[in-house]
Amino acid sequence: MSLEEVSRLPWVEKYRPKSLDEIIDQEEVVASLRNILKTKAVPHMLFAGPPGVGKTATAHAFARDLFGDRYIDDGHFLEINASDERGIQTIREKVKMFARQIPMGGYGFKILFLDESDQLTDDAQHAFRRVMEQFSTTCRFILAANYSNRIIEPIQSRCAVFRFRPLVKADVMKFLKRIADGEGREVDDQALEVIYDFSEGDMRKAINILQASASISNKIDEKVVYRV
Repeated sequence: MSLEEVSRLPWVEKYRPKSLDEIIDQEEVVASLRNILKTKAVPHMLFAGPPGVGKTATAHAFARDLFGDRYIDDGHFLEINASDERGIQTIREKVKMFARQIPMGGYGFKILFLDESDQLTDDAQHAFRRVMEQFSTTCRFILAANYSNRIIEPIQSRCAVFRFRPLVKADVMKFLKRIADGEGREVDDQALEVIYDFSEGDMRKAINILQASASISNKIDEKVVYRV
């Protein structure tokens, strides 16, 4: 991706952590995933926790650390958002098609990341469970869910479950300040407080509010944030 293309990315994508070392406030999860990377014995995984705490970022960072920077371009990783495609047809077509393909590059398996998996219908979840069983040698599955109790037990029992905790307010504000500095914007502490309150601890939402505020003014105070 060229520098010009990077500059046009939404800030949520532009500042997504590139490795597990950059994940914020999920020390226990990161430590466990580092151990998995060392052994290369990758299980199916379920990332559970509230929105915007790093589940998607962690899945991408894990895959990048495992497969390298071209983890997507080389076909080692596919992301599907179940809130957009929640029916059984998605499982039968997209998921099964990716899972059955022979892994390239000598890794032995690929990773399919199913975001917002708790949005899948019951029929789709049962179909997904069968795909997990059928293609476990060629594909590992990472599921992300805001509500893990909505995932059927036969899927949960096949996954290592990782619980993501809410982010610390000071760390969210620090990360937002870093983004603002990187984009040449000035943002005061009161504005950061308001953004955090509006986002309710959801980092993705907070970054989007910051970017929307920056489109109004290069100097962001609480009045600018309230205009978003």
